[in-house]
Amino acid sequence: MARFHYAYQKIVDLKTNEKSQAEWQLSVVVGELQTEEQSLSKLHRDRSEWSDRLQLSSNQAVTLSELMVIQEYIDYLDICIRQKMMDVKKAEAAVEVKRNELSERMKDEKVWQKSKDNAHQRFQANMLLIEQNELDEMASMRFMYAAH
Repeated sequence: MARFHYAYQKIVDLKTNEKSQAEWQLSVVVGELQTEEQSLSKLHRDRSEWSDRLQLSSNQAVTLSELMVIQEYIDYLDICIRQKMMDVKKAEAAVEVKRNELSERMKDEKVWQKSKDNAHQRFQANMLLIEQNELDEMASMRFMYAAH
């Protein structure tokens, strides 16, 4: 019995590899997004702690210069938070781009895989037809020999 050989197997393999690469790239940008979000979260916690410290210091006998230093650091953290929020937005956009790329790669792979599956089904149907014709031929020959 003949073996199935798909003429476009290299394309199917290429599309599978492209999909795998797109999955890997998506996982990288998702990791970067998580890192940015964790960094933003830490900045928010730091700002909250320094705000609490400023509040406590204002109720205690602390020099004005100390209060100003704390306030300047809080202002600096606010700037860092705004910048980090922009970084998070960029990372989210990168994730969306990679998701779209993965979606396209998955569609491409699915189209080629479906084409291969259809070709395999046609091959099997053809092989069954050949086998059935051979069986019919054998049955005809037996009938003819039995009649003589």
